[in-house]
Amino acid sequence: ADDASPSVEQDGSTLGLASSALLMLVIFILFRSLRWMVLPLAVVWVTLVWTKAVLVLSRMQLSMVSSMLNSLVTIIGIATVMHLTVRFRELRQAGMDREQATRLAFEQLMLPVFWTVITTAAGFAALLICSVTPVASFGLMMALATMMVLPVSMMVLPGGVLIGSELSIPGAAPFEGRIAAALQRLTDAVDRRPLTVWLISGGVMAVCLAGWQWISVETDFSKNFRERSPIVQALNFFEDHLGGAGTWEVNFPAPDKLTNEYLDDVRNLAAELNDLTQRTTPDRLTKVVAMTDGLDLIPSNFVLFQFSLERRLALLDAFQPEFSTSLYNPDAGRMRIVLRALERQPSEQKLELIAEVETIARRRFPEAEATGLFVMLAHLVTSLMDDQFLSSLLATIAMVVLMWMEFRSLLFGLLLLIPNVVPIAAVIGVMGWMGMKLNIASAMIAAVAMGLTIDSAIMYVDGYRAARSRGLSFADALHETHQGVGLAVVFSNIALVVGFSVLTLSHFVPLVYFGVLVSVAMIGGLIGNLVLLPLLLRLFSRWERPVVATHALPGDDTLQPGLGPLDHSQSDSSHA
Repeated sequence: ADDASPSVEQDGSTLGLASSALLMLVIFILFRSLRWMVLPLAVVWVTLVWTKAVLVLSRMQLSMVSSMLNSLVTIIGIATVMHLTVRFRELRQAGMDREQATRLAFEQLMLPVFWTVITTAAGFAALLICSVTPVASFGLMMALATMMVLPVSMMVLPGGVLIGSELSIPGAAPFEGRIAAALQRLTDAVDRRPLTVWLISGGVMAVCLAGWQWISVETDFSKNFRERSPIVQALNFFEDHLGGAGTWEVNFPAPDKLTNEYLDDVRNLAAELNDLTQRTTPDRLTKVVAMTDGLDLIPSNFVLFQFSLERRLALLDAFQPEFSTSLYNPDAGRMRIVLRALERQPSEQKLELIAEVETIARRRFPEAEATGLFVMLAHLVTSLMDDQFLSSLLATIAMVVLMWMEFRSLLFGLLLLIPNVVPIAAVIGVMGWMGMKLNIASAMIAAVAMGLTIDSAIMYVDGYRAARSRGLSFADALHETHQGVGLAVVFSNIALVVGFSVLTLSHFVPLVYFGVLVSVAMIGGLIGNLVLLPLLLRLFSRWERPVVATHALPGDDTLQPGLGPLDHSQSDSSHA
């Protein structure tokens, strides 16, 4: 663990810088503007600095699990600024000056951004129920970092947009016209052929979800690192030549003064445990060290001299001063037998060996317990997996309640949930099809991914309801939302997936899994929000209650939200 933590921290720092550089390049290609390239990263890095400052003041420490902090804050910050960029560009192309466009963009987006921050924080806060302390602390850190995004955006972005000379309109991506055309075709398909889209979507989801039957859990903690990493190489050396790296113990009550009868029981227990070293399978003991091993080297009688137990214990302390004190504590009334086993084996085998050792020990000492790092790691992933169902359930309930509060409609709260939960379940199913095992990172993917992907759903529904509040038909409202919010969602997903590809180079396998799975979950959430959510909105549009626009300025029709779809073909040519 001492070697792993610095390695993971250094790995995460290096990859974080590489990911940021790649993100800046992608964002520059998308908007062809240095200012709009720097602003998203400014929000991300200021948020990280503020969050880590709070963690330092509160004396919280980052763990291996918390090495994902930088990556997740990047997702939230980039997505937030991307929506502002697209909305600001729409307003500028509609003829507003930059002060008007900035003010109105913030007015239109402040409320949905607030709710996305709250719901994302709720998703992370659900991890607080986990019994694994690093995971619970990770949930707290991420909830704190998520809440930081809104005040940081309010302080950094207005000045970043307005400072300096007259601001040019963010440019169009080289392929923006094609994306806009694809979104238009998708809108038409949802409106005109909903049954066909339902059948295709349902078929794909059914195939993906079928993979759940092959899902398994990776419980060998050493598999969290690549085989070629220095940590695994050192671990292999211990496993092959030094009897294994799994050091643990079985301890039990002891009298304050040792007797021959008590030591006979310890000796016999050690002999029974030594029988477990004769196995040829990995689930065996490789070393057993008891206090009687040292004591038996001193004979009870020598020629004409007979040594009492007290004399033999004194001679043992003289020959090996720390031997008996490391195994016997008269003040605490505990005796222990130190064990060694192979670390590189699944937790199922470890737990069976631990249970067998405890069963043997309790036949002589009923209060015997197995403890140590070997035991803790054996229970770690299993305990984490047990916590995930409850944390995901709490995250789901919290998000439905928050969406109910925002849109004042339980219907919309449930609608937002479906297109974000189903793709995540499909991602886990794909893992089953591919034979990938759940590890520390992927075990948390459900609660974390729901908090991340629902951001786009909130923005989408907010844009859709704003369009409907102005009297647009379902088809027109859907078209406008796809061309505005949908375009921003596509851009943010492109930038983040490309940026997160760097994480596949990590030596820490959960970070690799995390990068891949979050990328796939974001793509799944994108499909869910651009395909499933419109289908659900169409299905339940007849029960919609009339909504009133909340972002418009009184008496000014030009400042209504959703200025209508832009002509992206012209936009492409004008910025080429």
